[in-house]
This record gives sequence, structure tokens and C-alpha cells, in this order.
Amino acid sequence: MIVRHDYSLLEHNTFGINAKCRTYIEFSNVDEAIEAACMLREGDGNFLILGGGSNLLLKGDFNGTVVHSAIKGIKEKNADNDNAAETVFLQCGSGEKWDDVVAYAVAHKMYGAENLSIIPGDAGASAVQNIGAYGAEIKDVLENIEAIEISTGNIVNISNSDCDYSYRQSRFKKDWKDKYLITHVTYRFCTKFVPRLDYGNIRTTICRMKGLVPDNLDIKSVTADDVRKAVIEIRNSKLPDPKVLGNGGSFFMNPIVDAETLNRLRGEHPDIPFYEMPQAHDGGMKYKIPAGWLIDKCGWKGKSLGRAGVHKNQALVLVNLGGATGQDILGLCKRIQKDVRDKFGLDIKPEVNII
Repeated sequence: MIVRHDYSLLEHNTFGINAKCRTYIEFSNVDEAIEAACMLREGDGNFLILGGGSNLLLKGDFNGTVVHSAIKGIKEKNADNDNAAETVFLQCGSGEKWDDVVAYAVAHKMYGAENLSIIPGDAGASAVQNIGAYGAEIKDVLENIEAIEISTGNIVNISNSDCDYSYRQSRFKKDWKDKYLITHVTYRFCTKFVPRLDYGNIRTTICRMKGLVPDNLDIKSVTADDVRKAVIEIRNSKLPDPKVLGNGGSFFMNPIVDAETLNRLRGEHPDIPFYEMPQAHDGGMKYKIPAGWLIDKCGWKGKSLGRAGVHKNQALVLVNLGGATGQDILGLCKRIQKDVRDKFGLDIKPEVNII
């Protein structure tokens, strides 16, 4: 286990914020995770569980303990049920890069996560955030989670159904916040490939790659590798490389509205895009409004406020233009929120964790 004091987090957050923490703990196996949990219990209670740092904005130095998983490994497990012939499991260390998991799955003919290609962050964080893109979410492929309960040091197993997953939410972000150190995540994949092409520009990108027009695409000819390559190309065209331009990916969540609010918005803005979300818990139809569109219509796309800016190709992405502090990024966030509220009467909430 690694323990360091007065430790720089510059390499542990993709915004490139030069902040420090009082103590840094990194565990590489389950026994070390149990030991780390003990250290947290004996501490002052001020700690931060950190994954890949791709969904984090540090406002400044963190006067507490940062704990990070470096558990690696991808292990195949066969299903033990009636659908065993079509199902396979991958148990992954929580410190594995999520896109390495996707790459492994696609290369070994395990399907279901190809639409989630090249999303930054670690496997452990994927289970916390319920990451999603292009019509897929982690909840669609997650089987269970192994974790250490910080209060007891016990190893626990948590099922998908216990996590209360919804759009970019889970119990790990609410009543389970700071209660567990995730050590392993097991994903459930299919051995039969069913492509999902109708979200974003996946279909048209694949057709261009194959030299076809969309109407001539034979779905049976599409492979998971085709989908993965298309998603990677689309995301790379929209999202800047954090090593070149510091960012945390999509900064804001898309607002979810009811039918009455949607009707008001369509009356005021007839061209507003929206997507149905029939899985609402209250049984009523809900609608997702693209936050990037709202921000763009407020004139922020490609604009900056001091050393913080909005990416020119994707209005959802706030960027560090060089030397920005967390407060600079937060100031831009608040200005954008105000403008969206004033123009559309909607509150857009950050997807990133602001510490």
C-alpha cells in the first residue's frame, strides 16, 4: 500500500488542477483495501474516494485523505444459469481503466459495452456514476460489485438491483456515499451481438467507414468492432484530449422535465430537441433535454471566461485553457447555469463531482 503526505493531485484529475491533499492512500489488493478502510475509520472522517479523476473538479487543496484503488486484473467467469450459453462475466479490478475493459470484451467477442467505448475513468467509478453514452448505460451490463464496508472492514457483495441506478445516479452517490471502497466489479456480457446504431451518428459513421449510404447498410454485416471504432471516432471529434486541454468530459447532466414543462419549452423554442424517458419511477413520461443544446443557444459554445472555456466542438465540455484554477472553472459553471436558467427556466446540474 502507498501512503503519501502533502501529495499533489495534478496527475489524478483530468482538469489539470494543481491541488494537493493532506494524505494519499493507494491500495492494490483486497487486504490493502481493508487496511485502508481501517485508516479511514481512525482518521478525522474527512476523506475523498478517487477513481481516475475524470469526473472531478477540485476547487482547491483538499485538507483530508484521498484514497485510490490500483487493483488491476480482468478475469473471465462463465455463467451458471439457463442462459449460460449466451452469457459471460468479467470480474475486473476497480482500478482497471474502463475502456480497457471494453476493449477486452470486444476483442473476446463479449458484447453489450461497445457503445460505452473510450469513456474515461476506472471500473470502480463506472459503477458509482452509472456512466452512459449512445443509448447504453453501465446498469445494462453490471452484474455485481465487491466492496469493503468502511465502517466495519467487512467484504460485501452488492447486486445491480440494490444500487438503485438511474440517469447518472446510484446509491453510491446518495445514501451510500463514502460508505464503501469498491475492489472489484463484475460485468455481464452477451456472446450474441445485437448492434445499437440509432443513437447519435453511429449508423452514418459506420456507413462512411464502409463506403456505404445508410439505406444500404446490412445490419448483419455490422460488428462490435465497427461500433466501437465509430463511437471512438465520434467522441474524439467532439471531446478534447485531457492531456492537451484539461477537461472532465461532459460537465453538466441533461435536465429531465415533465410533459408540461416540455410543452412550455416547445412553445417558446419550437426547435428544442428532446428524448423520451418512459422508465420514470413515478410512471409518468419524462423527457431529456440536451444540456449542450441549451448552452449553445445561450452563446457559450467556444467562448471563455478568463482561463476557463467552453469547448468549440461540444458545449457540454468545460476546459482548462491553461493555468485555470478550480475556482475559475466553477465561476464559468455558475455563469452558464444562470444564463440557461434565465433563457429557458431550467436548472442544469453538474455531472462532475465538485470538491
